[in-house]
Formats: sequence, structure tokens, C-alpha cells
Amino acid sequence: MARHIRSTGLESRSARLTLKPSLKPVYHNLGGKLHLGYRRGKGAGHWVARRYLGDERYLTKTLAEADDLTDANKVTVLSFDQAQDRARAWASDLDKADRIAALGQVITVRDAVAEYLNERATARDARTKLKHLLADPALAETPLAALTVADLVQWRASLLDNDKMSETSARRVVNDARACLNAAAKRHRDKLPPSMRDTIRDGFAVSRKVKIENTREKQILIEADIRRLIDAARKIDEEQGWGGDLERMVVTLASTGARFSQVARLRVADLQIEHQRLMMPTSRKGSGEKQTSHTAIPLLSEVVDALKRATVGRRGTEPLLLRPRWRRAPGPGLGVLEVYGRAAWGGATTLTRPWKAIIRRAGLPTKIVPYSFRHSSIVRGLRAGLPTQLVAQLHDTSATMIERYYGRFVSDALHELARAALVSIMPTPVTPVTPLRVVEQG
Repeated sequence: MARHIRSTGLESRSARLTLKPSLKPVYHNLGGKLHLGYRRGKGAGHWVARRYLGDERYLTKTLAEADDLTDANKVTVLSFDQAQDRARAWASDLDKADRIAALGQVITVRDAVAEYLNERATARDARTKLKHLLADPALAETPLAALTVADLVQWRASLLDNDKMSETSARRVVNDARACLNAAAKRHRDKLPPSMRDTIRDGFAVSRKVKIENTREKQILIEADIRRLIDAARKIDEEQGWGGDLERMVVTLASTGARFSQVARLRVADLQIEHQRLMMPTSRKGSGEKQTSHTAIPLLSEVVDALKRATVGRRGTEPLLLRPRWRRAPGPGLGVLEVYGRAAWGGATTLTRPWKAIIRRAGLPTKIVPYSFRHSSIVRGLRAGLPTQLVAQLHDTSATMIERYYGRFVSDALHELARAALVSIMPTPVTPVTPLRVVEQG
């Protein structure tokens, strides 16, 4: 916020009341081409802002009533300092409008979202997240050229208002929003201000690293809880007629630590039974080109046995994991649901409803999400002493991200490795020899 200007003639109520009523305001320079004026009336005076346009022309605007007779409320009645803030905000809006007009075609946040979704091959999950960016009509219709850091910070904060979503979920939504706006800034760089990328970076900057780390730690599951979840998935699968599909999805997420979007893209040929591994497709996150298309994930034989049932009689190019398709059976009333086929899993939201049933059956906190399998898998690797680079490779991320968000576990693992290298250097103490006492027999 700009520094407030002092004016002995206008800043105090008593000083303003000494002025004679006049239709012509008394102006005070706020810097540049902006002035704040005070127009004295028969009752309370009014604050007026004006900006110089050139050629002895001014644009003026009445801001609000002055706090001559009543206390300021920051809305309809303003103090001298509050009037300065209101005048500067008005001038800032004028500057935005001038900048947008100079750039020609207006590209709004809504336009940026539409372009981003049209260019993505798998836009369903992104559409679910980006709907939050369009939830505020005013923000959705804001031209990108007029977008400010404050706009983005306020939107990001709104995601967490009234516990609307968890910190982890909000971070994923913000990540998609950042990628969307950065893509638009790159595509329309000739029509946007040079500072557009800086605005996006600063507006989405996360200053709650510790809170995020704590959130991740709450999502780390012990092996007993993972078994409970898999057992609950098996029971829900049987009760609801999933035919093993739900159990296989949960087992794959739990055993690989991969993202849902990667697991959903697995093909039958990606399960290499003879090598006891899955060839996991790399994620589509990030803007760089991936060096490999798949990552080899080792599996226990029990996991391979659970998955290979899904490969019987199927071609290698078919999706490995499927889900039932239900419809209302004909009959009186609404009828009952019946399975009429199987299809590939869609976005991560297709697991939302059955996951709630699994959590209830397992008796675990409702805040536990499927992504907890990924957190848990990363931590297991670190605790087992695997190199950070290998843990990052197995989970299709970078060592930098592992160190940033799982730093405590990296430190613990290194500490245990260092302890294992300790050797005893103290000399063996010499045990004193006690001479035997000969007892003479009489």
C-alpha cells in the first residue's frame, strides 16, 4: 500500500470545518497525475479524485462523504487516509482499463481455461479442478492483462475458507490453475504485459510449506492400515458387484505409489508377469519432454497374482484396469442397478464414491484420500534406505521435490545409514584376574 500523504488543511476534521462551502474542491497532490480533493458543503463535505489527462483536461470522480459529522466506516464515509486509498484504487482501475484497451483483443480467465482444456488429451480431471477457477464470475471474466497478484492470492485463500477442501486438495487445484494460466501467458505473450508470468508466479506462491508437510504426514499410512483398506475394498467389491475391478485398482495404487492418472493408463502388456513388475506410464505433468515413456515398478508375487486375473483372454493393448458400467434394470419404480459392460476408468473422481465406502468400512479418518498411498510409498522407500534419486525415479518425480516435501524422512534415513557405518573404536577393557585362594584342609 502506498504511503499516506500529509496535509494540514485536509487531514483533520477541525481543519476542514474552517473551509468555506464551495462547489470547487480543494485539491492535494497524491503523486503523478492523481489528486485528492475535498469539496465543502453545507453539511458534511465530500472527497473527490481527479486524474490529469493532458491538454488541461481532468477526469474526476466523487468518492464518498468525508468524516466531518460522523465516524468513517471505509464504505460511505471516509477519513483522509481512507480517501487516499480509494483514490489510488480508482486510478489503478483506470490504468488497467487503458492497458487492456491498448492490447486489443481481450483474453479472459474463462478463455484461458477453455483453450487449456481443448488442448489436453485427458481433460476430465483438469476440468474438475479448473471449475474452481471459474466459480467466481468476476474472476472468470477478468482479462488476463488486468489480473493482479492480489486477485490470485484472494482466490487461492477462498479454496480453504470454511474448510471447503483440504490443504492438499487445494494445492492440486492451484497447480492446475497455474499451469492453465502459464500456458495462456505463453500462447498470448504478444498480447499480454511482460510481467504476466511474474504475476502468476507471485499470485500462486505457496508460503505454507510447513503446513503442507504436516498435511502430508497425516496422510502417511502404516502397513496395517493399508491392509485394512485393501480388505475393505475387497468386501465392497463383492457386495456391490465390481467383479474384482475395485480391489485391483486399490491394490495397484497401494503397491506402486503411482498417481491415479498413471494407473488408469496401464495396458495389459504393462504387467510383466515373468519379471514380477509393472511398466508404469510416466505422468503428463510438467512442460518438459520425458526421457522415457514408462518406469519399471517391482511387485511382490501376491500383487502380480491379484492383477494377472485381469489379463486372461485379453489383448496387450487393452486397458489393464476396468470398472463396471451400471444402468437401471427395467422394472417397476426405479428398478435396480445392473452391470451391462466394463470400461476403462475415467478421472480420479470416478473413485470418489467407492472410496468413501472403503474408508467407512476400514474405520479410518474420512480425511484419508487415495493419494495417501503415494505419500506412504515414498516414505517407505526412504525409510528402507533407498537413495533419494531412486525413490524419485520410482514415483515419477524429482529428487528436489522429494527433499522439499519429505525432507524429514530423508534426514532420518541418512541418519540411520550413518549410524550403520559406526564402528567401535574403544579398546576392549581388560578384566582384572582375581587370584584363587587356596583353602587348606586340616
